[in-house]
Amino acid sequence: MQGKSAVSAAAGSAWLSNHYNALPTGHALPSMPITHQHVRRAGILLLLWLTGVYMRAPIMVAAPLGEQIREELGFAQTALGMLTTLPVFMLGLGALPAAWLIGRFGARGTLTAALFLTAIASLLRGTAPNLYALLALTALMGLGIAAMQPALPALVGRWCPGFVALGSTVYINGMMLGEFIGAGLTLPVLLPAVDDSWRTALLVFSIPALLILPWLYRPTLQGQRQPARARRKMPDWRDKHMWQYGAALGASAATFFGLNAYMGSLLARRDMADSLDTTLFFFNFAQIGASVVMMIAARHVLRTPRLLAITIAVHIVGVTGLLLAPNEALIGIAVMLSAASALQLVSLTTLPALVRTPDEAGRLAAGMFAIGYVLAFVIPLIAGLATDMSGTINAGLGVLLLFNLLCLPLIWRAPTHD
Repeated sequence: MQGKSAVSAAAGSAWLSNHYNALPTGHALPSMPITHQHVRRAGILLLLWLTGVYMRAPIMVAAPLGEQIREELGFAQTALGMLTTLPVFMLGLGALPAAWLIGRFGARGTLTAALFLTAIASLLRGTAPNLYALLALTALMGLGIAAMQPALPALVGRWCPGFVALGSTVYINGMMLGEFIGAGLTLPVLLPAVDDSWRTALLVFSIPALLILPWLYRPTLQGQRQPARARRKMPDWRDKHMWQYGAALGASAATFFGLNAYMGSLLARRDMADSLDTTLFFFNFAQIGASVVMMIAARHVLRTPRLLAITIAVHIVGVTGLLLAPNEALIGIAVMLSAASALQLVSLTTLPALVRTPDEAGRLAAGMFAIGYVLAFVIPLIAGLATDMSGTINAGLGVLLLFNLLCLPLIWRAPTHD
């Protein structure tokens, strides 16, 4: 089917080129009929995009609702931070069990169960009577998202033969837009619609995920799955590519989450505290722009030599700029860093389905996410401790800079296309 699609695409491209050049001036280009294949592909891409939204939106919705939740349940600021950071830690912790589930039950079965768990746990957070129940449900939700992350790269190769890169970038665009929806639209749009009730907001926010579940069984799985005895269920820790991709993901995610967490302190040190809202808006919105670029040009970008190393180099230059550049340049540098981390994330999430078979892609993705998101939790934590001990945010930025410098030689020869 992949070969037929490629031949059809090439023939269609040649036909359009020849006939367009032959058209008299003023004549419109002949319309191409919309076929069943076009509709099927559009449906698959929409389903991937909606699933991607729920890989980040349930995490990010806690930030704008946090103060209301804290006031009602009565807990400290440290616990409030855990509502956002705990799921990030669970993304790394839950990736390894997800690899076993994918090998045992398949990528589609794992994705369906994981999305169900994510939706139910997110919904039940609205009924939590105290902080401990809230954190337990948050951790459970994080485990569901952790299983979704390697399941999608494994599934996209079976759903999207011939357009794997497009399928991958579409669900990652959904994921990044989910961050923006959760963090940016909850206060101005969702809360007013539910009479400012954080409990109702979590309920309303979670229900659409349940509506997606039946549609996950609509797309046909292409290709033959390996027999159960031939499928290795856990990541291969001797796989150097997994370590390279995991380190690159860790550097990118640690830089992004770390700067999100400490941007207020950075701007306060520069006497720019009033610019925090504007800076965070553009910092997070840049992720969506980068993901759109990757949807359009993923194949070309992934063929760039030393792509992952170049992105890490941009992190190094950007963090150095945050330390040394004048105030006028800070927002621009922050946007550059955010776009680079988004490009890195999209590239890394796309790679398993491109460089491995569908059955092997889940293993590679699980190991990569386990390594990357544990680092994404630990490195910003170390940066925070360095800031507290030194009394200056420069020490925290120094930790992020040092970690990127250490990752650069490790990923120098990491492949980014097959």
